[in-house]
Amino acid sequence: MAGWIMGFNGKYSIGILLTFILLTAAMLYSNPLITLITGMGKITADHFFLSRILLWGILIIVFLYNIFVEKGTFLLKEEKKYSAAFYSKAALILYFICILGGAILNTFMMFVIEEKVSTKLLNLIPIFRNNYFLIIFTCLTAAIVEEFLMRGYLQPRIEKIYNNPAIGIIISAVLFGILYSTYGTISQVLGPFFIGIVFAIFYKRYSNIKILMICHFMIDFIAMMIMNFMDIKHLSVF
Repeated sequence: MAGWIMGFNGKYSIGILLTFILLTAAMLYSNPLITLITGMGKITADHFFLSRILLWGILIIVFLYNIFVEKGTFLLKEEKKYSAAFYSKAALILYFICILGGAILNTFMMFVIEEKVSTKLLNLIPIFRNNYFLIIFTCLTAAIVEEFLMRGYLQPRIEKIYNNPAIGIIISAVLFGILYSTYGTISQVLGPFFIGIVFAIFYKRYSNIKILMICHFMIDFIAMMIMNFMDIKHLSVF
């Protein structure tokens, strides 16, 4: 019995490491890789679209690892069913908690270190301007891929390895924050870390990944639509 548990813990550990390495590599090296393959020297809408396709590829790789190596269910936590009213209420409450918490964190950072808006984020804004297909595709990719991998895959496996729900919540949130460090600002780490904590607690309590996907999409879509019509420099609180 002990050997069986250790065997699964080992497979889970490798899967966690594989997932994080692939996501980190995508955040750091997707643009140079796409430039090398396609010859696109400048980041364009097509360039960014291909970088999102890479994220779907990572999700497929992790799914295949689960099927052929772990040989178990991808979502260790069985999805619970709720009413449509609960979906709406939960998504809205999560949204406002994340937005309010993120605004407080960013405001605090502005006063402490006078942090400016991410240069990487500023450089990406023009490619999204009035490109509603790219906005929606980007938000869907983030909502589905990141929630499947960070909450659905990583969190319960970390919990299983350490036999501690709190560790699963904290480590998955830390990894989620680290992924956004490529944007070059502390706020872009603290914001996702805070959202990661909120989402992880919700997933542990309610075992429903779809509500998190809906809320994740709402957060990204509303933020990108605001940036589409306004000057991001005036939105540094968010």
